[in-house]
Amino acid sequence: MNAPPPEISDSWDIPDGVTYLNHGSFGPAPRPVRESQQRWTAELQRQPMEFFVRRLEGLLDETCAALGRLVGADPRDLVLVDNATAGMNIVARSVELEAGDQVLLTDHEYGAVRRLWQKTCQAAGAELVVRRLPWPLLEEDSAEQLVEHLAASITDRTRLLVASHVTSATATTLPIEMICQAASRHGVPVCVDGPHAVAMLSLDLEQLGCDYYTASCHKWLSAPFGSGFLWVRRRHQHRIRPAITSWGGSVSGRDSSWKDEFTWGGTRDPACWLAIPEAIAFLEDYGIQRFRDQSHDLVNQARRRVLELTGLEAPTPESQRWYGPMTIVPLPNDPAAETGHGHIDPLQKTLQQEFGIETPVTTMHEHRYIRISCHLYNTVADIDHLVNSLSECL
Repeated sequence: MNAPPPEISDSWDIPDGVTYLNHGSFGPAPRPVRESQQRWTAELQRQPMEFFVRRLEGLLDETCAALGRLVGADPRDLVLVDNATAGMNIVARSVELEAGDQVLLTDHEYGAVRRLWQKTCQAAGAELVVRRLPWPLLEEDSAEQLVEHLAASITDRTRLLVASHVTSATATTLPIEMICQAASRHGVPVCVDGPHAVAMLSLDLEQLGCDYYTASCHKWLSAPFGSGFLWVRRRHQHRIRPAITSWGGSVSGRDSSWKDEFTWGGTRDPACWLAIPEAIAFLEDYGIQRFRDQSHDLVNQARRRVLELTGLEAPTPESQRWYGPMTIVPLPNDPAAETGHGHIDPLQKTLQQEFGIETPVTTMHEHRYIRISCHLYNTVADIDHLVNSLSECL
């Protein structure tokens, strides 16, 4: 595996003494992207009326066009939001549920997403159904089994299926196209939670088969924090309602569209959105597939070496079909460790405080895992440090 050249890997300002293996949670932007964001803010501050009234709508259209080319979407079907959570809230606000309806989730969904749909269903008198997926996924036909297992929970009361493209808790790429096909056979729309998939995977939202797709751009695309998007299939756009009610119209005189409700949500600095094309260009100039392959290879090194250290079995096959530049590796359980939201595993604290390593340690179905993420700034030396540190701690 060839490491990225210094002019690429040095584009991030990770401090000395920090081994950052958590791009999957908060992915810092490389220098060219940060500089682009700063230039846009400077332009705004120089002449706000010119920027907001006469330029902004066209600039946002350019951002959506660049995003559309990356993710396989017509830019007219994309709106810019702060992050995947914001997009998911818009969908939850827009889907009309009644008493007795059901919303189906997998048990691998992000905690904030599960909580959102709990509250949404509770307010409507609907039922949230959380389907436990087969885990671990060790068989050749695991994808088919997973889809059949999930589809078995669809009933005539199911109004929406919500599933991650790449799960946060288990870093697993779900067979989302197969899931969408199964849901479609039952006439059930699908909302995909996709923050990890942007740049990690080759996307074609038009062909994926889902009805809604919400994502963050600050993860594997390494765009600025506060940049994300929501894609909505055209037949649903008339019912989409923004989280913020504002003017809802164009100030430039162009024809109105459903996107107008999202353009003017109050005064804000849009520089994080306008820097998205620079983030796309940064990865494309390097080679997006090259980034995927190199980062996956580095994660695989970490996975193999931690498995050798612990003697435990990985929960998924070693394949880019199931994970990309982020994976989880099982660790020996710690009966004394408190789990759940707000409780940080003692090992995670030790890795950060004593070894300068940033990486989450979590629990899923009473099994303990370390989640390792690698991007272009990570090196074999980072993996060496992680494995050596774990050998002292376990």
